[in-house]
Amino acid sequence: MKSFSHVMVAGLGVLGAQIAYQVAYSGANVTGYDINAKALDDGRHRLEQLRDRYARNPGSHNPDDAQLALDRIKLTSDLTEAASSAELVIEAVPENLELKRNFYQQLAPLLSPTTVIATNTSTLLPSDLAESTGRPDKFLALHFANEVWLHNTAEVMGTSATDPTIYQRVVQFATEIGMVPIEIKKEQAGYLLNSLLVPWLQAASSLLMRGIAEPEMIDMTWRTATGAPSGPFQIFDVIGIRTAYAVSIAGDQTQQEFAAYLKEHLLDQGKFGKESGEGFYRYPPKTQDSPSS
Repeated sequence: MKSFSHVMVAGLGVLGAQIAYQVAYSGANVTGYDINAKALDDGRHRLEQLRDRYARNPGSHNPDDAQLALDRIKLTSDLTEAASSAELVIEAVPENLELKRNFYQQLAPLLSPTTVIATNTSTLLPSDLAESTGRPDKFLALHFANEVWLHNTAEVMGTSATDPTIYQRVVQFATEIGMVPIEIKKEQAGYLLNSLLVPWLQAASSLLMRGIAEPEMIDMTWRTATGAPSGPFQIFDVIGIRTAYAVSIAGDQTQQEFAAYLKEHLLDQGKFGKESGEGFYRYPPKTQDSPSS
């Protein structure tokens, strides 16, 4: 028996869609929620792309499982409907403190008293959000890395108010859906992954803003010197340029300059990274796996 048999995923952006699909692929029923028909259409398209990807790389699963997973996902823009049967809510709405707090305040009265809420935030501390959920003892962070089928970490971080049994239940859930649970002992801004990743990305963007080198040269240097498969600007494309912009605009002067660069040279041109087929690099329209300059 799974820890949670019906999961609501709130927000069907790049990572929210991945989470919803991975949970459904593990056998759970999923309700995907987003705010309007356009957002749902975009989410549906992402889920269909994920179905095709998983069908090409089924691992130990039958290729038919990819379609069965998609069939287990119900989409709605009706928050009451989405919340009605949720045993676990995974929130993946944009990285904005007030937006998340407002969402929780709308959501909480619609949930069963036993429903657990997990935030996928990558930059905010769960203690900053806990009270707005109305159930701080049943609230914690469950942070997934992008491209969950490859980078299958799930960082689990509670607050001082999180019930330890809820924490362990979410750890078990992460294992059940094919993730490697990363148990974080106490709150840390950036968790483990981003505490390592963000300074590296900021160093790369600073080199670009100071005119030291272009993205391709910076990436090539990193790949050649370390043997890593990707450089920092390739990682920006994976994370998504909109996410990179949202994080950078809240940073220091250099990071704000980088945010302005992203807006002028990428976002305003409709270049959002891998999700749109072009960011710092261009990606083949079918697989969107391999960059070209």
